[in-house]
Amino acid sequence: MTQLTDVVDGTGPDAGAAHRRRFAVAGFAPRHDGRARERGKELRGRVPREAHARFTPAADRPTAVEAIETSNAGRLGGLVPIRVGRMAATPFAFLRGSAGLMAADLAGTPVTGVSAQLCGDAHAANFGLYGDARGQLVMDINDFDETVPGPWEWDLKRLATSLVLAGREIGASETTARRAAAHAAGSYRRTMRTLGRLPALDAWNAVADERLVSFAKAHDLAEVLQKVGAKALGNTSARFAAKNTVREADGSWRFTAAPPVLAELPYALAAAVAESLGRYVATVPAEVRTLLSRHQVQDVAFRVVGTGSVGTRSYVVLLTDHRDQPLVLQVKEARPSALLPYLARAGHPVAEPEQHEGRRVVLGQKHMQVVSDTLLGWTSVHGRPFQVRQFRNRKGSVDPAALLPGQLDDYARITGALLARAHAHTADPGLLAGYCGKSEALDEAIAAFAVAYADRTEADHADLVAAVRSGRLPSEPGV
Repeated sequence: MTQLTDVVDGTGPDAGAAHRRRFAVAGFAPRHDGRARERGKELRGRVPREAHARFTPAADRPTAVEAIETSNAGRLGGLVPIRVGRMAATPFAFLRGSAGLMAADLAGTPVTGVSAQLCGDAHAANFGLYGDARGQLVMDINDFDETVPGPWEWDLKRLATSLVLAGREIGASETTARRAAAHAAGSYRRTMRTLGRLPALDAWNAVADERLVSFAKAHDLAEVLQKVGAKALGNTSARFAAKNTVREADGSWRFTAAPPVLAELPYALAAAVAESLGRYVATVPAEVRTLLSRHQVQDVAFRVVGTGSVGTRSYVVLLTDHRDQPLVLQVKEARPSALLPYLARAGHPVAEPEQHEGRRVVLGQKHMQVVSDTLLGWTSVHGRPFQVRQFRNRKGSVDPAALLPGQLDDYARITGALLARAHAHTADPGLLAGYCGKSEALDEAIAAFAVAYADRTEADHADLVAAVRSGRLPSEPGV
């Protein structure tokens, strides 16, 4: 009689049969799908890659001013003029603040039906450096306010469009700007092919480190990244606190107001934000709770952030440890993704309503990044959802509108590669590699779309400027 131990040890007569079995385990693929690349190629028959060049505004498309007024709903009214002023600065700045309007336009464009976790706002300024738990710098997407599962094409088209607008802003030729958009798509395509060939674990853990410059053939950008990295290493909570806090007579620390960017809060609201950190602690891993327990809250202030986020509620919380060393957390309001209303129109299945928008942002970020802020979590203040993260965790950004025209291609290839790696966490890289293919057909189509949509954005920006001049939209430029 064969003993169970014989089969387990591989010594019994049924051992071979045991080794040939396949196990169906919840959460694991029942068997490896080796046809992903072929299935990707088959998608070209339904959605030719050349079709992605098309952009025709819908007849019922809202005007730029209408879209801005709609997106201002629920924001703090006193800060809306700052948001308008920032968006009115340039067409690229307008794009940065109008993710919802672009999503409405993208809803009418061709999609393959392949879903990925989207950044939702993958313009070229939302990539940058930040520190991991050990203070080492990595480069990745760094803004996830609009993150949601959706068509992978939407992120790629937004990135390509932003590169065309950035190129025009820095005085690059139209050929150079269009080529940057094509190179972003080409880098996305080639990175998917590389990831599709790797073992799943290696592809999942592909980290954007110093090898990224060589992989993306972005050597002309190496010096820029070194300078940004050197600056980012000093961009910490301690430095922010040193510039923006003062010690009181009783030994406590307080933020020093610098309105309208950094403002004091009424005590009741500051107390509510501080109290919400108790709920936040429950959303982080156990070991992080231990770390946080070694700090005490000193002060809370309001701080204006971003372009698209201006007017939302955003607080900074000053904490100190037993040696009076500061840690600053950002508690930032999480509104529903601006993409959400347009997914169904694009034929994309819409998930169940998110129970907490802060949780959506945090989990979406963790789905897309290899290395995320260890302090990420979420909470609620007066019933409103918020995300919580470390403030100034060695963040550094490349401003694409400040590059030299000859550096735009390099930056395009880096961001295209980073976007592909982020999408590959939730979309099969083999499937997308099969669709994208080896030729430049997709690259040229994405570039054509980017040029057309950049033209549309410039017209929208002109409408916004006219509305500011006429007094329809209040504006505070330069804040």
